[in-house]
Amino acid sequence: MDVKVGVLTVSDRASQGEYDDASGPLIVDIIGRRLGWSIAKESIVSDNLQIISERLLDWCDNGVNLILTSGGTGFSPRDVTPEATRQVIIKEAPGIAEVLRQESIKVTQHAMLSRAVAGIRGRSLIINLPGSPKAVKEGLDILIPVLPHALALILDESGAESGHRTV
Repeated sequence: MDVKVGVLTVSDRASQGEYDDASGPLIVDIIGRRLGWSIAKESIVSDNLQIISERLLDWCDNGVNLILTSGGTGFSPRDVTPEATRQVIIKEAPGIAEVLRQESIKVTQHAMLSRAVAGIRGRSLIINLPGSPKAVKEGLDILIPVLPHALALILDESGAESGHRTV
């Protein structure tokens, strides 16, 4: 399966060069190493609703199938990644965000402060991850087993439905 991946880091300070982003490169490494998927798009943007939503929309409408965002999911007034994501997606995928929070709460109580969302636009799946490298790794450990099947369904790959059991 040919999956085009985009990694979008949302951070005012990283976008201004005040510090080096660690989460984006970690996502690139894990996706490449564990799934063998290459990165089609990679970018760092500021915590700006319009900039984030425009980048997501551009990537979705130009063939990126999986977009993983990092950062901007908390309670800070500048944290607007979930709102930008909601402006772009057509269908929410609430189970993804629910399980990420459910599993992360076992590691830190701060997981309940995540406002991350996930959803689908056309042939693209967007998933918001937290900004910290530790939380990104934990989130990807949860997601990696289901991402190939999720993308096979979104891309309408032949046989994708065969993994479902009937009662």
